Amino acid sequence: MSDGAGRRSAVEWLVTAAPDPGTCRWEWERNPLGIALLPAGRVWDVLILPSVLGHPTLDVLSRCTDLIGPVLADYGDSRMGFFVPPGTAAGWVATGVRSVGRGSWVVVPHPGRAASGIRWIVPPDGSGTLTDPAVLELSMHEAAVLLAGDPRREDG
Repeated sequence: MSDGAGRRSAVEWLVTAAPDPGTCRWEWERNPLGIALLPAGRVWDVLILPSVLGHPTLDVLSRCTDLIGPVLADYGDSRMGFFVPPGTAAGWVATGVRSVGRGSWVVVPHPGRAASGIRWIVPPDGSGTLTDPAVLELSMHEAAVLLAGDPRREDG
């Protein structure tokens, strides 16, 4: 699939979460920030980790599976959001991890375009792939163990 086709496919998948997909597309096309607000809980939930844990978690996750869903980073790279199946947020309990599900909205940049303040680390590919929360949790535990043993950390 070409990059253009991949971006179109990713857009089509993301807008399925919108109450009005046409308005979402319009917003992405005209918003100078290149972002739209999409509701969580319908097509996906998002688990938000501090980047100090998020980056090593993504590294571990990448070694464990090829099935990684979209991942966002916020402005300044202080937090990362992992897209997981809907319903995950309702049952997620983890210190330092914010769960975003039904009733919450997420700022989502247009795939394949520069956005102001938020960016894709793992962009959606349009396939609907989401990160398995059990694999994500195991990856987080492994990353935390690696961080705890890293003598380069300033606070540990």
